[in-house]
Amino acid sequence: LDFSVKSSSVDTMPELPLKVMMNVGNPDRAFDFACLPNEGVGLARLEFIINRMIGVHPRALLEFDDQDAALQNDIREMMKGFDSPREFYVGRLTEGIATLGAAFYPKRVIVRLSDFKSNEYANLVGGERYEPHEENPMLGFRGAGRYVAESFRDCFALECEAVKRVRNDMGLTNVEIMIPFVRTVDQAKAVIEELARQGLKRGENGLKIIM
Repeated sequence: LDFSVKSSSVDTMPELPLKVMMNVGNPDRAFDFACLPNEGVGLARLEFIINRMIGVHPRALLEFDDQDAALQNDIREMMKGFDSPREFYVGRLTEGIATLGAAFYPKRVIVRLSDFKSNEYANLVGGERYEPHEENPMLGFRGAGRYVAESFRDCFALECEAVKRVRNDMGLTNVEIMIPFVRTVDQAKAVIEELARQGLKRGENGLKIIM
């Protein structure tokens, strides 16, 4: 069959009439993807970083001294190079978020904070002890409702600390926050207030909070 081959170079392609943002979860691929035509990252899921770079339930790290010896040993192996379980969690999150932010800077990088369902959190190391059994986790203890719950508030603070380091210490103010699974207006207000308490005030230093 007769055929023809048409080759195009990215450098000579015309600019699109709309802004196309990427869905990027893996920080290891961020700089590769940033070489493609894009207008930033429209969705970067924090769960990918937690699964791939941490693998431990945040509560199990905050309550490290209460874990049995076997679990403590497992966690120690995973957190080698870090001074504390808390620093392991915050440091890894910071590393992942900063890599995404730096790869696409100064374009927007919208980072969705953790949206694990209860069964997914339970699958993290040490997680079964802290998660409820739910018949329908998809509509259960997740997203915004989890962030402001007393049982998770200090875990959420670890995510906030990582974002603060990326934006305030590293200067990657192109990183924005997405809050998932907001069910009510009151819940939205509660999360915004909690973020402000954690040092992430909407509008301050150009911070955008997306729901």
